[in-house]
Amino acid sequence: MKTFVLKIDPLTGEDYYEVYVRGRQLLNNAHLNKASAFTKEERLSLGLDGMLRPGIATLESQLDRTYEAFLRKPDDMERYIYLSGLLDRNEVLFYRLLQDHLDEMVPIIYTPTVGQACMQLSHIQRRFRGIYITPENIANIDQIFHGLSQPQVNLIVVTDGERILGLGDLGSDGMGIPVGKVSLYVAAGGVHPGVTLPITLDVGTNNPRLLEDPLYLGIRKPRLRGAEYEELVEKFVLGVKRNFPGALLQWEDFAKQTAFKNLDRYRERILSFNDDIQGTGSTALAALMTAMRIKQSRFQDERYVIVGMGQAGTGIALNILAMLKEEGLSAEDARQRIFAVDMQGLLLEGDPLLEGPQEPLAQRRAWVDGWKLDDPSRIGLEDVIRNAHPTVLIGVTAQPGLFSEAILAETAKHSARPIVLALSNPTHKCECTPEAVWKATDGKGLVATGSPFEPMDWKGHTLQASQCNNMYIFPGVGLGALVCKATRVTDGMFLAASKAISEFVTPEQEAMGLLLPEMKDIRKVSASVAKAVGIEARNAGLGRLLDDDQIGAVVTRAQWVPAYPAYRPGTLRYED
Repeated sequence: MKTFVLKIDPLTGEDYYEVYVRGRQLLNNAHLNKASAFTKEERLSLGLDGMLRPGIATLESQLDRTYEAFLRKPDDMERYIYLSGLLDRNEVLFYRLLQDHLDEMVPIIYTPTVGQACMQLSHIQRRFRGIYITPENIANIDQIFHGLSQPQVNLIVVTDGERILGLGDLGSDGMGIPVGKVSLYVAAGGVHPGVTLPITLDVGTNNPRLLEDPLYLGIRKPRLRGAEYEELVEKFVLGVKRNFPGALLQWEDFAKQTAFKNLDRYRERILSFNDDIQGTGSTALAALMTAMRIKQSRFQDERYVIVGMGQAGTGIALNILAMLKEEGLSAEDARQRIFAVDMQGLLLEGDPLLEGPQEPLAQRRAWVDGWKLDDPSRIGLEDVIRNAHPTVLIGVTAQPGLFSEAILAETAKHSARPIVLALSNPTHKCECTPEAVWKATDGKGLVATGSPFEPMDWKGHTLQASQCNNMYIFPGVGLGALVCKATRVTDGMFLAASKAISEFVTPEQEAMGLLLPEMKDIRKVSASVAKAVGIEARNAGLGRLLDDDQIGAVVTRAQWVPAYPAYRPGTLRYED
């Protein structure tokens, strides 16, 4: 049943919520609850008289109280639990607090702390958010969606929990990721929380720790595979299309093979994208664009070693390949500049382990003839570094310390300003620290990491590594696709987003080594990305026919500001 709708008073032009719940129901609704900030009029008209203490608070005084409580928590996990509880009680207050303290709180509600939270989710869960779709209830998906209390759904983030960050199969405990991503859509992109929906496809788990944990709340069976799994996903997508035909569907933290298959199968059928593939690739590309500007270099002047060819690594490599082609290189010339390394070593043509998206990235065997190898049967990372002479080193392996002092020193030999993107998270999974890069390069290395690191004083000036966080990309891409009414999300939209982000980095920030904007500007960055996506959608014939300024104005108007709206009591009618 809907609990409210947004309306406009035809006489005064005032925006307000027409609210259909009363009393305790209203106080227990996280989106509608104002707690001590309900006005006298609202308390009387909505059945709250006597349920609240007499004092009427402002949002600002509530913020002071909640931030004080946040600071009292002894560690990051307790802070995560506290913020999750606040989100479950009062969404407006949660998002305003988050918006006011982004640098401090994003690492709590998302990486790195969300990984720890997902590892323990069945042990720390207080309330359930979102929807769980299972093989047992997939037949009832229409009833499940009809039972939602929000007026409409425009944005869905869905996972099946098989590849959560660098932590692997966490089953339905992976719900922390869609919940966190939705929070970032709201805080960073300005998407209204009332139109968002996190979903987990609970199809079992192959994680023995979870299967043996008496407190685990998910399905205690091995993962559904093959045709049965694909049929469930198909029914899920069809259910989304029937019930929310204009919604954007973001695929999140699926295993590599499943992720590419779902993206290819549904990207033309429903407005959707995969953040792990396209979002990570686009964010890394933005960082590389800035690095090229700092170095006064071109993409074709560099040589790239990318280690870890899962979704993120493949997405990054394909983005670099596209940029090389945009600069005029042939597919073959572009291919010779990218050295993709996975578990079997350097990807080579004819390798039986190659998967479809990786084939354009495999090196020709003739190109590596004559290389000096430690083991003639395999070309390992050290072999690639020694023979390929990379100037750009990218890691998405979840192998801490993989980029050793020797590897960094060898990379530094081939460029005055080598670029190192150590992108695995949480923090303890990072391939190297920024400090290690700066020591190996005498402070000249350009660094981005997957998790945040503190700035460092180096010979009298401050060096800072950017956090290559997908929140620079996906909130703006999602907002832009929705407000311009795009019919699909294209690679061109992600390229436009990368350019918009890189252009946001100022010369002063570049002097500190930053490759991406500062987190405090994330809403402005998201608006810029959304505008660029809207323009690209229009130019490709996939979005609204508005001029550039009109698209920018629509984006700005669409960005939700966490504030308490006025409420008026209403009576729900069946046609609502």
